[in-house]
Amino acid sequence: MYLPNFFDYLSKEKNFSRNTVIAYRKDLETFKLFCLDHYEISNISKVSYPIIRDWIINLSEKNLSPLTINRKISSLNKYYDFLLKTQVNKVSPLKNHKRLKVQKKLIIPFSEDEVFKVIDVFSNDFEGKRNLLIVDTLYSTGIRRDELINIKLNDVFLSENLIKVLGKRNKERLVPVLGNLNKRIKDYLSLRKEVSLSSSYLFITNKGKSIGPSLVYRVVKKYFSKVSTKVKTSPHVLRHSFATHMLNNGADINSIKEIMGHSSLASTQIYTKIKLPKIINDYKKNHPRERKK
Repeated sequence: MYLPNFFDYLSKEKNFSRNTVIAYRKDLETFKLFCLDHYEISNISKVSYPIIRDWIINLSEKNLSPLTINRKISSLNKYYDFLLKTQVNKVSPLKNHKRLKVQKKLIIPFSEDEVFKVIDVFSNDFEGKRNLLIVDTLYSTGIRRDELINIKLNDVFLSENLIKVLGKRNKERLVPVLGNLNKRIKDYLSLRKEVSLSSSYLFITNKGKSIGPSLVYRVVKKYFSKVSTKVKTSPHVLRHSFATHMLNNGADINSIKEIMGHSSLASTQIYTKIKLPKIINDYKKNHPRERKK
């Protein structure tokens, strides 16, 4: 009950992307199934907090991480906020809920040397050119994985050196394209037309279908594992690397904010805390004990 209205609200009023709405739907349906199996309750709009707490325990026993559990509870919280907004409920069962503590993990960006080395490990066939373009686009523009997947052919303006991307909450923005990236797009397009002329998406499989999130993740992991010993090698690490390298080389933080599609400067300022190579270099260069060697 009320769930279809909630999903309409997310997509039409909040302007959430299709993938985001799907994620909310999965979380709420999982909770609904739990309530049905354990309490024989099919209407989750009126549940009490003890039931939600039991669900959290159930999720923990399934070895889900606190971060994942917090995300699922966040979906529930959004739903109950909607019921308050529409005056279905007068109080949210999550009113006094406290998020599970999450151990913050420092994401170590790739070094500039690693990013340059990875260019040499790609093949020259269609998949090799596509995979190189995936990696280079993520690093050269700092865009998110979902933004990359959803780029369409008519979003690419090579003559202006710009790409239009669809960000969070369906907000569009233009990101600049470097000369090398422009050339790689052209190289890829010359091979792409032999695979498919019907797909509207820039990145496609060798069968002409649009690519998915798992393919992008596998591409980044596969190629960076050849040049890097870092444990975490993901598309998001490339986004971190873009921001960190730009900051280390003197770029204005407000420009980086606009390119990355952050809604607030606070999100971009996270990257000012991870200039590890520069910190180590400054430490060795300026510490009195090091200078006396």
